Amino acid sequence: MTHDHDLVLRPTAAQTEAALNPPPGRNGGDLVVETLAGLGATTVFGLPGQHALGMFDALRRSDLRYIGLRVENNAGFAADAYGRVTGEAAPLLLSTGPGALTSLAALQEARAASAPVLAIGSQVPTAGLGGGRHGYLHELPDQAASFRGVVKSVHTARTQSQIPSAIAEAWTSALTVPHGPVWVEIPQDVLLAQTPIPVVTGGDTFPEELPPRPELTAVAADLLTRAERPAVIAGGGVVRADASKKLRQLAERLQAPVVTTFGGKGAFPWTHPLSLQSWLEDRHTTDFLEDADVLLVVGSGLGELSSNYHTFKPRGRVIQIEADLGKLESNHPALGIHADARLALQALLETVGERTDPGAPERVRAVLDRVRDRIAAQELTLEQDVLAAVREALPSGAPSFWDMTILAYWAWSAFDAKAPNTMHSAQGAGGLGYGFPAALGAAAADPTHPVLAVSGDGGALYSIAELATARQYDLNVTWLIVDDGGYGILREYMTDAFGAPTATELTRPDYVALAESFGVPGVRTSPQTLAADLAKALAAPGPSVVVLPAVLRMFAPTHLG
Repeated sequence: MTHDHDLVLRPTAAQTEAALNPPPGRNGGDLVVETLAGLGATTVFGLPGQHALGMFDALRRSDLRYIGLRVENNAGFAADAYGRVTGEAAPLLLSTGPGALTSLAALQEARAASAPVLAIGSQVPTAGLGGGRHGYLHELPDQAASFRGVVKSVHTARTQSQIPSAIAEAWTSALTVPHGPVWVEIPQDVLLAQTPIPVVTGGDTFPEELPPRPELTAVAADLLTRAERPAVIAGGGVVRADASKKLRQLAERLQAPVVTTFGGKGAFPWTHPLSLQSWLEDRHTTDFLEDADVLLVVGSGLGELSSNYHTFKPRGRVIQIEADLGKLESNHPALGIHADARLALQALLETVGERTDPGAPERVRAVLDRVRDRIAAQELTLEQDVLAAVREALPSGAPSFWDMTILAYWAWSAFDAKAPNTMHSAQGAGGLGYGFPAALGAAAADPTHPVLAVSGDGGALYSIAELATARQYDLNVTWLIVDDGGYGILREYMTDAFGAPTATELTRPDYVALAESFGVPGVRTSPQTLAADLAKALAAPGPSVVVLPAVLRMFAPTHLG
């Protein structure tokens, strides 16, 4: 009698030959890149450093494509975007100490946004591990400790035989929902030493799915079927789970209005009769959601930005579907369902009853009319015109990556993403410098579409070095820089709070001339010519820069009164 656990995968003749006669000149770094290739990786990002040279030398002997950025944090942002766009774990190769630590802000964003990034860093030689102070270059008492509070999991390979399994384990962790960044570290001497270990030929891993508990979805389906005023908040988990179609089916069956969070842009069609769009920073939307007798929250933890800065106080029953166990019921009591959004929505579709509510679209229109009237009363036509110009110029299937800047804050609420998984920003962790390097990562993932990056001049200065990367790899990214001479949103915040800004004004370069010095075409535009100039730049192959000198204002908040 044969049992499943008795089955052994037998090597093919080619695998046996490769194992018995591995090519000469291989080192521990070859085990890294061979494992990555065996797991299905095709592209790696990173920046070389002294302790990591064994990995980078091994790239010469592999078919992996390497995209090298100029700053480790930017390499992390590029890997983050690659992971978001493809749904694959994006390898990020880093060196010890300063190189590793410089990536932490990017890995924090990846963790907050559930982007699968497989960061592999070097370590000091094995003799220097264990917390002693040996005086090695880049030495830290406990390098892994710097990552434990940022990434999903930490993995260490102290010998060459541990490398394939450690990387495969990390890969599985990165791709198990909720996705996220992971950290692997390998000592310098382990990477550099010649290896007798055979070529790594296998590597399939199978991240576990996260189905909902059936007794919970049965209760949820009953609550939604009997609801009088159901509503839905759709977060980034819907996009990451590729569950947008299932969400639309459920909303239409229930006749439930849907609002998408800023991380969930595109999860529900913008112009659908049941779409409340993304106006979460608006009291009219907040009031509507509070009035729901059953509120279904899918793929969102209802954090600060998704709850109108925690002023949202639901009065009805809340059903929360969330893959990140730490976010489940962390802000509001709910029927908490720990599950992948796609699997949970499918379970609801199989059990929920159909509702009729012909008045639902009219109630949605009424909310959107009130939002529109509130914005119109603030005389913000410049901001609305600029955002409309960006939407007009950007092809509907093209992705966009937004830095932390006023135009991005407008886009969170007012921009039609057209499709799921096409609009991304750094709103998870909120760090500057995300837009341009992330767009480079997306362009590396899919060269068939132009990619738009949007930054303010303050955020742009974090990423200027990557103009060299864009040119070196001829990546198809158009970078829109809104130049207002400072940290615009901080200028507003400080003026509102203290009557005057401090430390917000910047001396900045001529961005057009700077771009051209890298061999990247640049153009200075105006609000009137932005749509045409941006469309022309997006249509041209390769990188380009469009600079818009403009001082934009933010619409008035509704959470302070």
